[in-house]
Amino acid sequence: MNDSLSVQIIRSSKRKRTISAKVRGNEILVYLPAGLSEKEEKKWVDKMVSRVESHTKRGSLVDHNKELIKRADQLNRLYLSGKARWNSIEYVSNQNKIFGSCASREGSIRLSERLLKMPDWVRDYVIIHELAHLIHPNHSKPFWGIVNQYRLTERARGYLMASSLDSDETGL
Repeated sequence: MNDSLSVQIIRSSKRKRTISAKVRGNEILVYLPAGLSEKEEKKWVDKMVSRVESHTKRGSLVDHNKELIKRADQLNRLYLSGKARWNSIEYVSNQNKIFGSCASREGSIRLSERLLKMPDWVRDYVIIHELAHLIHPNHSKPFWGIVNQYRLTERARGYLMASSLDSDETGL
C-alpha cells in the first residue's frame, strides 16, 4: 500500500455490487458493499489501492515527461545541432530490461522510469543515446561519434551496466 496515503474503508448496506475508490487529502477512500467476506474485502481493497496508486503514478510521469521534453530539446541543440526530430519522448513504467528505446521510423523514444532515480548525468547520456538513434538507427561509427561528444558517456555506461548487473540488459 501507498506509504504516504492511509486507507479508509467505507462499507454501505446500500451498495450491492459496486466498488470504488478515490483520494481525499492524504487518504484513499475505498467504498465497498457491507456484506463482503474478510477475504473478498482484502482482495478488493488491495485492488482498488493499486489502481489509485497506478493512476497517481501516471500523473507523476506526465509531469516528468514535460521536463524530459525540455531536456531532450536542450541536449538535441547542444549535441546534435538540433537535427533530431521526434514525435514523442516519454518515460514509461513497463520498460524493465532496458533503459531506453527508439523507434526511429516513428520518431518515438521511450525511457524507463527507473532513470528518474538515477543521477541527471546518467539520464542525459540515455537521452543523447536515443536522440542519436533518430539520425543513425544503429550503433555505427557516426552514431558513436555523436554520443561520445557527451563527456560523461563512458562513466554513464559504466553506471548503467553496474545498475543492471548485465551489460546486455542495458540496450546501450
